[in-house]
Amino acid sequence: MIPVEKTAVLIAGGGPCGLMLANELGRRGVPAILVDQKPSTAYNPQANATQARTMEHFRRHGFVEEVRAAGLPPDHPTDVAYFTRYAGHELARFPLPSSSDAKRMARHGNRSWSAAEPAHRVSQKYVEAIMRRHAEALPGISIRYGWALTGFRETATGIDAEIAPTAGGEPKKIAALYLVGADGPRSFVRRELGVTYEGEAQIDRDFFGGNMLALYFRAPSFFETCPHDRAWQYWTFNNERRAVMGNVDGKGEFAFHTQLRPGETAEGMTNADAVALFTQAMGKNIPVEVLSRDAWIAGRMLVAERYQRGRVFMAGDAVHLFTPTGGMGYNTAIEDAVNLGWKLASVINGQSPAALLDTYESERKPIGHRNTGFARRFADSIGLYRPSPAIEAEGAAGDAARRRAGAYLNAHARAEFDIPGFTLGARYDGSPIIVADESPLPPDAPVAYAPSGKPGGRAPHVWLDENTSLFDTFGFEWTLLRLGADPAASAPFEQAARDTGLKLKVVDCPDPEAYDLYETDLALIRPDQIVAWRRRGREVASPADILAQATGHRLATRQAA
Repeated sequence: MIPVEKTAVLIAGGGPCGLMLANELGRRGVPAILVDQKPSTAYNPQANATQARTMEHFRRHGFVEEVRAAGLPPDHPTDVAYFTRYAGHELARFPLPSSSDAKRMARHGNRSWSAAEPAHRVSQKYVEAIMRRHAEALPGISIRYGWALTGFRETATGIDAEIAPTAGGEPKKIAALYLVGADGPRSFVRRELGVTYEGEAQIDRDFFGGNMLALYFRAPSFFETCPHDRAWQYWTFNNERRAVMGNVDGKGEFAFHTQLRPGETAEGMTNADAVALFTQAMGKNIPVEVLSRDAWIAGRMLVAERYQRGRVFMAGDAVHLFTPTGGMGYNTAIEDAVNLGWKLASVINGQSPAALLDTYESERKPIGHRNTGFARRFADSIGLYRPSPAIEAEGAAGDAARRRAGAYLNAHARAEFDIPGFTLGARYDGSPIIVADESPLPPDAPVAYAPSGKPGGRAPHVWLDENTSLFDTFGFEWTLLRLGADPAASAPFEQAARDTGLKLKVVDCPDPEAYDLYETDLALIRPDQIVAWRRRGREVASPADILAQATGHRLATRQAA
């Protein structure tokens, strides 16, 4: 007999999505077991841009400063730079602040982002290690790398699953209330459910449209050989070898990606072959130590037809695949985990009916389509634009070709890397747990973000003092925000919350900017910092009715009827 271990949630997948979900559940007292067939967190750099919204969630969990200290040195520029070859001509550069400058600018500089935390350029390998350490410190959370989910079935009361050590050994049985597949693009969970992707599996482009080689290497002499200022991201733009390369640690480790040309295949390729492709992009020979290499496919724009079936949920790459332009694949996965995490906890802790969980797919699937669509536009912009035949030529023709390319690439970089709307502007309008009002929708465009207190979107942010964000005052669960110099009565909401077992924190904010942004004196903020309701005009709904809708009780009543 194989012993049965019990838990509330079984998570398959130990990447950023699964680890974030473990943190979300653990902070709310919900036991979970996470399994991943890899021996540990990521070794390869993988995603390298943690967007502002993700950093805000890391701040909420208390480890944002650890993330900000990882990766590039604090004074290292994070520019995006474009070259013919790395040792050749510089075509364009989009300047971005270092980590220390970005943090300072978030408080005193451009407020168009209106965020508690600026983005941070850091490789996923560092972020995963931090997230794992914090998850393992939470009571009831068990993180098990080197274990694979090998089977599962749903019962009337939960999930019966089996896991097995990937190095060989005795399997174990897990009895869980819910299963979450955060197990990547080749998701075992998705395949077992028979769920397929919808969208475009292959989009042909000159770049980011086919088979790609990923090369992780160490080459400290790169900085001496490249005759240009340091950057975070290096692109090559020529007719022989187009590539993009991320600066991993600022000391000589890089993540290099190039699209394989006709006749080039990753199968059978040696390390020397891979280095030769980098040398083409470099334009000079330099010593290279290969740390790892892999193959992947660019040009995908895929969203799963379902995010949930019964007690089984899927998140992250298991339900959406991006071309990495805009850096939103990993960041969208974090938001999946945040959305699902508070809802699972609310149901498991007896604060909401199971019907609340149906809103995970209805809220997150449209965001998957939104974000993959935005990412495709960025990929088309850079991948369909071909270099001029004269891009590397000397003389007037070459100079003119490089000027034209530089103008185009500068415009493209502004559109891809200054995207507050993409990062902060996702909304859940139409969700049955949002108490909607009739005010107009803010614009939804990558380069423009309009903070709005309209229910369904991220709560508007303001700084209360030098170091205190309004978000810092929110509760980890529900928050009733009382705005203006004369706070509105909160006792009815507090009583309604007690009646339903909700943890509700009342926050007074007399800041005039916040009052102007929220356009109300009372706003209800969900655990994921989304505005669930705000008072508008002559309010007719009672606090009990508002909380019943926001927590899924009204949805359950409708479904029962």
